Amino acid sequence: MSSNYSPDKIFKLDAVKKTRFVALAIFLIAIIAAFFIYPLVWDKVISKVNIISPVTLPNFVKVPFKLGLDLAGGTRLIYLADVSSIVGQDSASAMSGLRDVIERRVNLFGVSEPVIEVEHSGSDWRLIVELAGIKDISQAITLIGETPFLEFKEQRDDTETQTILKEQKAGNENYLAQDAYFKATNLSGKYIKSAKVEFNQTTYQPEVSVQFNDEGAQIFEELTKRNVEKQLGIYLDGLPISAPVVREAISGGSAVISGKFNINEAKKLAERLNAGALPVPIKLVSQDSVGASLGQDSLNKSIAAGLIGFLAVVIFMIAFYRFPGVVAVFALVIYSVLVLALFKLVPVTLTLAGVAGFILSIGMAVDANILIFERMKEEFRAGKGLGSAIDDGFARAWPSIRDSNISTLITTAVLYYFTTSVVKGFALTLSIGVVASMFSAIFVTRSFLKFLPVNSLEKMPWLMGVARKQLTINN
Repeated sequence: MSSNYSPDKIFKLDAVKKTRFVALAIFLIAIIAAFFIYPLVWDKVISKVNIISPVTLPNFVKVPFKLGLDLAGGTRLIYLADVSSIVGQDSASAMSGLRDVIERRVNLFGVSEPVIEVEHSGSDWRLIVELAGIKDISQAITLIGETPFLEFKEQRDDTETQTILKEQKAGNENYLAQDAYFKATNLSGKYIKSAKVEFNQTTYQPEVSVQFNDEGAQIFEELTKRNVEKQLGIYLDGLPISAPVVREAISGGSAVISGKFNINEAKKLAERLNAGALPVPIKLVSQDSVGASLGQDSLNKSIAAGLIGFLAVVIFMIAFYRFPGVVAVFALVIYSVLVLALFKLVPVTLTLAGVAGFILSIGMAVDANILIFERMKEEFRAGKGLGSAIDDGFARAWPSIRDSNISTLITTAVLYYFTTSVVKGFALTLSIGVVASMFSAIFVTRSFLKFLPVNSLEKMPWLMGVARKQLTINN
């Protein structure tokens, strides 16, 4: 019994089915992503359907875009750092650590992409904190101000204590601010690796166990070694919370903070210490709310410019590449929808710089399609069938697309890890756009090109952006 289909024909039919399935899947994903970006359309349709439907259909999930301070408004706080106890070049290092701790703590509370900068003028060191979306200044102050400044102090000898007490009693201003019983050490909360709540095996009271990093463990061991049978003062935000007696030198970098804690207070202290203890104390000197009117105006202009640019690209692609240009425009729309959905899903905090990164990535997505179409036209002019020209065009264009996008990703990685928060936003949106552009060029454009009526287009090469005389010359 003979079959009407040869193995080659069966293979081609399977390939067509696979292509159709991929294209349909991409199209459905794009529709879902579009509803995710703008769920109002779905909700309007569903509300009308639910009137006549016996089953109530749910509304689409609503996830807003996260906007930066320049677009959404927010709060700006300025802190003055006390670096009087830090000598020389260590001040810059301490402020850098302070900035990292504050950024880590703010992110912990769900405020992504904060702008945190260090400003140095004369002997003053300032920390500028911008929190997008937080318009309640008291809430913002709470986020920053609750981060503790933990320090360990060693006990003074009796002679030193009596001298300070005598001078304080006499009203000597040089001694009034000094602690008569404990003196500062170089061990502070910046050396903390982790903190957790435990219960004292004797009193059954909650206490906080602290583990120092390697440098802190060494400092702590030396501190306890020279203070055996003496009290070690533990201060939080300048107030003493515990003063245990050191019985022996403690190695391993472990310490216990005990005091009159209840379980909730102990948990809160551990959470705050894990979020990052401040390497230097800070004082709030300025606070204000920031409006987004100027940023909104810039955003509107950026969107208008992006739409004009997109329209210009559409006209160019269709005019120069004809039918493939239409496919590229369709793929570009899908690309834009998927990227915007990713911005919501990640989520990415959009600033004006981030919007610029997204618009730039659109241009890169178009560039990939241009490379593919040019290679495809070259193959078509050389006399190959349109189907083969499409496959070979993709194969020839892929190395250029891959290498250019990888180099861009390397650049965005450097920008993300070694620059400030605003530039990080640009790098993040651009990198997401670049990855999505490769997907768009290889899968979206290719899948929809497979739907082209090859036999008909071969008879009308001008629809592929190729003049018939060019085919004649090359053939």
